[in-house]
Order: sequence, then structure tokens, then C-alpha cells
Amino acid sequence: MPTIPTDREGLGNRLMVSVAGSPHKFDKSNLRQAILDAPKQFEIGFGLASDIHLEGDFIRVCFYGEGGSAFPASLVRILAANSRYEAGALPISFFQNYTYLLTPESSRDALNIFCSYSGNTEETISTLRAAIEAKLPSIGMASGGKFEEICKENSIPFVKLPVPYEGFQPRMGTGYFVGAMLQVLANHKLTVDIRAEILKSALEFEKSMEGFEKLGLEIAGKVFGKTPVIWANQMYKELARIWTIKFNEHAKNPSFWNFFSELNHNSMIGYSNFGDRYFAIMLKDPADDPRNHKRYAVTTGILKEVGMESEILELGGATVFEKLFNSIYLADFAAYYLAQKNQVDPTPVVMVEEFKKRLK
Repeated sequence: MPTIPTDREGLGNRLMVSVAGSPHKFDKSNLRQAILDAPKQFEIGFGLASDIHLEGDFIRVCFYGEGGSAFPASLVRILAANSRYEAGALPISFFQNYTYLLTPESSRDALNIFCSYSGNTEETISTLRAAIEAKLPSIGMASGGKFEEICKENSIPFVKLPVPYEGFQPRMGTGYFVGAMLQVLANHKLTVDIRAEILKSALEFEKSMEGFEKLGLEIAGKVFGKTPVIWANQMYKELARIWTIKFNEHAKNPSFWNFFSELNHNSMIGYSNFGDRYFAIMLKDPADDPRNHKRYAVTTGILKEVGMESEILELGGATVFEKLFNSIYLADFAAYYLAQKNQVDPTPVVMVEEFKKRLK
């Protein structure tokens, strides 16, 4: 069973793939370099939000955003919940809004955080305007666009996210978002400050990129020509979803997700037919319940009987944060090299842009 690599295992010095290498020929915007540079984003993100603060006491947090501006909030929810649990503090409610409208959770006792990397996301602009009209305590995060204009016009605290190069994709700015979101929560005493822990781990990530790249290349070879399905346990189910986003957007390849043990009660039955068209990647947490571990093994055997290949990847890392991002960087490289095999540029999302044009 492969373990998602960490430099604590010394892999950075032993693996054959070199981070001094070149992007593949379909990578016109050098997405490979964006992956390699990603661990540097956390420190920048923390700094961008260091002075962001609203007066008041908040009992919940509501995040608003879509796509690559939304899934970082899912990671922050996991990190904040875990850090409060380890500190013996009561949990804080987190909600995510993916719609055009406010929901009942959007209230004056909630800290409302609106995220749009481009600054022009239609749904999130709609909810931001509604929140301003309702006089809800709000914070905006974007690289500019209409978002910045609206926030400045209404004196909404605003975190301006960087655009490292032309064509930079929101899904590659996760570290900026996570750092900034965690800093905002810490500023409002809604989470334990884990900045030092994260920055220490980020340095380890930089040393581990060779391991991620080599294993990602191997996974791409196994997945090529199939539809990858990504499964994790309940705690890390959002991580499984992020893997599918990477396969969808980098590799332009269909991908789906689910989680143990729920998938054993329904979705796995669907692979009784056409199982050979799919490849299951199971993200296994060593700290999970042993009964769940047994489900991974039994599921692998049953899938094999219907012609479906699979691989169990053990989440590597000493902390929840490390397990999340060790896996995300591996997902980046797996999808990156699947894009090479699919002969597509991993950066642009042409269908999404065409869809937005047709909405106008």
C-alpha cells in the first residue's frame, strides 16, 4: 500500500524525478511550476489577512464561493474543527453557501466570508450584495474585479489575493485562501491559531515535491483510459472531492467521489457492471477506526472480482493539515500527468469559460 510521501521519510533525496525538470509539452502555462510553488502560499495568505477584523461576537461562520474559491473553505472547516477539538474547545458551526441567495444561516451573529478569486463570480456577487443590503457582518476575498469595487464602496474589509502570473487558476490558489481564512478566524477567536504549525509543515512540503511528482506520475499511468473514483473516510471526504476537481480541471477527465462507510451501502453496487471502466483511489487515514480499515480491504477484493482496479493510498503526515496537503499535492501531480497522457493543457478550463459566456 503506497503511503503519500513526506520528507520525514527521506524521499526527497532518493526519488528519480527531479523538480528541476521541465513541464510536459502540453503544459503551455507551466502549471507544474505552480504546483511546486504552492507551499509558499500559506505564509503570504496569513500576512494578507493579519489586520482583517470586525467588531462583534460571532457564533458561526458562513463561507460563500464556488469552485476553486469554495473548496479551501471546506479544508479550513476541517482544520478549525480539529484544532478546537484538540484544544478542548466547543465546536463552532460552519456553513457553506453555493447559491445566489442568502440562507437562514446568514445572520448578524455569523461571520460571513465571501470568496471569489477572480472577483467576478456571479453567484457570490449576488450573495455579497444581499448581505450588504441585510447589513450582515461581511469580509471579502478576491484578486480584484467587481468584488473589490463592491467591498470598497461599502467599507467591507477586503483581502486582496495575488495573481502570480497571467491565467492563474483559482484552484491553484488554495494556500492563499487557507492562510487568509485561518488568520481571519484566529483574529476573531473562532479557531486556535495554528499558523506556526502550518508554516513549519509548509517547509517540509517543499522538500517532498519530488516524491509527490513520482507517485503522481505512477498513478496517472494506472488511471489513464479510465474514470477515477476517489474514496476517503467521513472526516476526509472533502479531500476526495478535491481529488475529483483536480482530475476534472487539470486532466479534463471525468471523476467522482464518495466516502466510507456510506459507499458500501449503495454506490459500490453500481460497479457490478462496467467496473473495468473505472479505477478506485482510496485515501486511507492510519488513525481511522480499524473496522473502517477492514472495509477498505474487503472493498478492494470485491471490486477486483468485477474487474475494477483500485489502489489504497495511506495519508501521510503527523497532523491533519499535513495529511490534507500531502494528499492534495499528490492529486495535483496525478492529474497533471494524466493531462499529459490525455494530450491536453492542464491550465485552461475552456468549457467553464464558454458556459459563462452563454449565461450572459
